[in-house]
Amino acid sequence: MQPDMNQLMQGLAKAQQDMQRAQKELSSSVVEGQAGGGAVKITCTGDLEFKSVKIKADAVDPSDIGMLEDLILTAIKDASNKAKDSAEQKMKAIIPPGMMPPGMGF
Repeated sequence: MQPDMNQLMQGLAKAQQDMQRAQKELSSSVVEGQAGGGAVKITCTGDLEFKSVKIKADAVDPSDIGMLEDLILTAIKDASNKAKDSAEQKMKAIIPPGMMPPGMGF
Protein backbone atom coordinates (compact mmCIF):
# COMPACT_ATOMS: atom_id res chain seq x y z
CA MET A 1 0.00 0.00 0.00
CA GLN A 2 1.38 3.37 -1.04
CA PRO A 3 1.67 6.13 1.56
CA ASP A 4 -0.69 9.06 1.11
CA MET A 5 1.56 11.78 -0.33
CA ASN A 6 -0.69 14.59 0.95
CA GLN A 7 -0.47 13.23 4.49
CA LEU A 8 3.28 12.79 4.14
CA MET A 9 3.73 16.38 2.93
CA GLN A 10 1.53 17.73 5.74
CA GLY A 11 3.55 15.74 8.26
CA LEU A 12 6.79 17.12 6.89
CA ALA A 13 5.47 20.69 6.94
CA LYS A 14 4.38 20.26 10.58
CA ALA A 15 7.76 18.79 11.52
CA GLN A 16 9.50 21.74 9.88
CA GLN A 17 7.31 24.21 11.79
CA ASP A 18 7.97 22.33 15.03
CA MET A 19 11.73 22.42 14.38
CA GLN A 20 11.65 26.16 13.70
CA ARG A 21 9.66 26.73 16.89
CA ALA A 22 12.11 24.62 18.90
CA GLN A 23 15.09 26.50 17.47
CA LYS A 24 13.48 29.82 18.40
CA GLU A 25 12.77 28.55 21.92
CA LEU A 26 16.37 27.38 22.27
CA SER A 27 17.77 30.72 21.13
CA SER A 28 15.69 32.52 23.75
CA SER A 29 16.27 30.06 26.62
CA VAL A 30 19.16 30.73 29.00
CA VAL A 31 21.20 28.20 30.95
CA GLU A 32 23.85 28.79 33.59
CA GLY A 33 27.02 26.80 34.07
CA GLN A 34 28.97 26.95 37.32
CA ALA A 35 32.30 25.93 38.74
CA GLY A 36 33.99 26.21 42.10
CA GLY A 37 30.71 26.12 44.01
CA GLY A 38 29.40 29.14 42.14
CA ALA A 39 32.68 31.09 42.19
CA VAL A 40 32.47 31.25 38.39
CA LYS A 41 29.13 31.42 36.57
CA ILE A 42 28.62 31.55 32.83
CA THR A 43 25.31 31.99 31.04
CA CYS A 44 24.50 31.09 27.46
CA THR A 45 21.46 30.54 25.30
CA GLY A 46 20.22 27.12 24.35
CA ASP A 47 21.90 27.53 20.98
CA LEU A 48 25.29 28.20 22.66
CA GLU A 49 25.53 31.96 22.37
CA PHE A 50 27.48 32.90 25.49
CA LYS A 51 26.04 35.91 27.27
CA SER A 52 27.94 36.56 30.50
CA VAL A 53 30.75 35.57 32.82
CA LYS A 54 30.51 36.31 36.54
CA ILE A 55 33.50 35.77 38.83
CA LYS A 56 33.36 36.17 42.60
CA ALA A 57 36.22 38.22 44.02
CA ASP A 58 37.41 35.36 46.23
CA ALA A 59 37.98 33.23 43.11
CA VAL A 60 40.68 35.64 41.96
CA ASP A 61 44.08 34.76 43.35
CA PRO A 62 46.81 36.56 41.38
CA SER A 63 49.30 33.89 42.39
CA ASP A 64 47.12 31.12 40.89
CA ILE A 65 45.63 32.36 37.61
CA GLY A 66 45.71 28.78 36.33
CA MET A 67 43.02 27.78 38.83
CA LEU A 68 40.75 30.63 37.69
CA GLU A 69 41.29 29.61 34.07
CA ASP A 70 40.31 26.03 34.97
CA LEU A 71 37.17 27.26 36.76
CA ILE A 72 36.15 29.33 33.74
CA LEU A 73 36.68 26.41 31.38
CA THR A 74 34.70 24.10 33.68
CA ALA A 75 31.82 26.61 33.86
CA ILE A 76 31.80 26.93 30.05
CA LYS A 77 31.63 23.16 29.68
CA ASP A 78 28.85 22.98 32.27
CA ALA A 79 26.79 25.64 30.47
CA SER A 80 27.41 23.98 27.09
CA ASN A 81 26.32 20.58 28.39
CA LYS A 82 23.14 22.06 29.87
CA ALA A 83 22.34 23.83 26.59
CA LYS A 84 22.93 20.63 24.62
CA ASP A 85 20.75 18.64 27.01
CA SER A 86 17.98 21.20 26.59
CA ALA A 87 18.25 21.03 22.79
CA GLU A 88 18.21 17.24 22.84
CA GLN A 89 15.05 17.20 24.97
CA LYS A 90 13.31 19.60 22.58
CA MET A 91 14.31 17.50 19.56
CA LYS A 92 13.13 14.28 21.23
CA ALA A 93 9.73 15.89 21.68
CA ILE A 94 9.55 16.66 17.96
CA ILE A 95 11.26 13.73 16.26
CA PRO A 96 9.53 10.36 16.69
CA PRO A 97 11.50 7.61 18.49
CA GLY A 98 13.85 5.77 16.15
CA MET A 99 13.78 8.60 13.59
CA MET A 100 16.74 10.59 14.97
CA PRO A 101 19.56 10.28 12.43
CA PRO A 102 22.71 8.54 13.73
CA GLY A 103 25.20 10.96 15.23
CA MET A 104 22.63 13.71 15.63
CA GLY A 105 23.45 14.22 19.27
CA PHE A 106 23.37 17.73 20.63
